[in-house]
Amino acid sequence: MIYTVTLNPALDKTVEIPSLTPGGVNRITSMRTDPGGKGINVSKVIAQLGGKSIATGILGGAIGHSIERALENMGIESDFLFVESETTRTNLKIIDPVNHTNTDINEPGFTVSQELLDELLGRLTARIVSGDLVVLSGSLPQGAPADTYRIWVKACRQRGAKVFLDVDGALLGAGVQATPYFIKPNEHELRVMLRQRLETVEELAEAAYGLCKKYGISKIVVSLGAEGALYVTEKETIRARGLKVPVGSTVGAGDSVVAAMAVAEARGMSLAEAVRLSTATGAANVMCSGSQAAGYVQIEALMPKVEFYNLDE
Repeated sequence: MIYTVTLNPALDKTVEIPSLTPGGVNRITSMRTDPGGKGINVSKVIAQLGGKSIATGILGGAIGHSIERALENMGIESDFLFVESETTRTNLKIIDPVNHTNTDINEPGFTVSQELLDELLGRLTARIVSGDLVVLSGSLPQGAPADTYRIWVKACRQRGAKVFLDVDGALLGAGVQATPYFIKPNEHELRVMLRQRLETVEELAEAAYGLCKKYGISKIVVSLGAEGALYVTEKETIRARGLKVPVGSTVGAGDSVVAAMAVAEARGMSLAEAVRLSTATGAANVMCSGSQAAGYVQIEALMPKVEFYNLDE
């Protein structure tokens, strides 16, 4: 089973405002809402890929219940802890089709206690069996210690799970100490983490390979934005070129790659097969509005167009 963990979920409200003008009157031409947060986004994409997952995390108030109902309507199983005295945050995503910009305005979310975090971790580890996949991703809620993900990676690994960690900054630096199975930094995050310039694809690949060796990480995907990604293991490094597609929204594009890699791992796909699936999945989701997940028909249509090569050859 694949478990996705979203400790700081949100209701994503995506609006389209042509020629967004700071300080002026702006009119919304379209709007949609989606259950959001990085782990939830991963679960939505897994469902479109024909996989199954259980979405977990912390929800609060009426918005939290609406997110749970939305996931149920999508056929996604969930097991959230609820804080009735608090309300899950709402994040605003502004798409400007004229200036081709995407602006995120994210609320901080409510404050959680250590007792609540411990209760959720206990519930999760009680369900995990050897061979399960656990996806830990996204920001931490207020009140959560900075080493939360390190603790969770270690606890899930002790139960025999493969842990996919998709966080940035200090959270990533702390999390890798516990040896996650998979991480997905973008090139900027990798530079910041290692405090190196890493100007070429070869330098980025070498740095990622160094992380594999140093921390025992099995797979690393380094996002290169529109230029594609690097897929790095101790045995091989693959460079995938980005697909040129019309951009609807970039929200959740990275989560789509994580979802595809988790499905590929669960199905025992080769690295090359995982590259093709994840590249197509990421591109298909960029074509969608808001944080909705692309359908498999869209993903399947893009798969033959994916180009990649082995950097080791």
